[in-house]
Amino acid sequence: MNRRLRWLIGLLIMAALFLGIILYPPTSLLEWQSVSLMRFFFILFLCCIFCLYRILRGPTPADRVVSIDILGILIVGLCAVLGIPTGRPWYIDIGIAWALQSFIATIALAKYLEGKGFEE
Repeated sequence: MNRRLRWLIGLLIMAALFLGIILYPPTSLLEWQSVSLMRFFFILFLCCIFCLYRILRGPTPADRVVSIDILGILIVGLCAVLGIPTGRPWYIDIGIAWALQSFIATIALAKYLEGKGFEE
């Protein structure tokens, strides 16, 4: 029960952030084709929901690892979508750092699921 409550709270927070971006976008986002940006945000949000569902209901641990990796890719895409119109390069830096961390975590989880140690 505690785990489902945490997932529900996380989903509610993501929905609130998404609605906050839709209803009260930053002014720099309003200047750069806000309709297409809102579509990008909506598509990324839906993909995040599907990934979270697969993480929660994945039949095997390998499915969960793959969906976590896809969620990391979606976050990198979100950073790129935010970085281009705002002109702030630190969004891209966050995306690059997240991609590197996601890659290392995926390799570590794959080795763990195989039963190998980190030194192999």
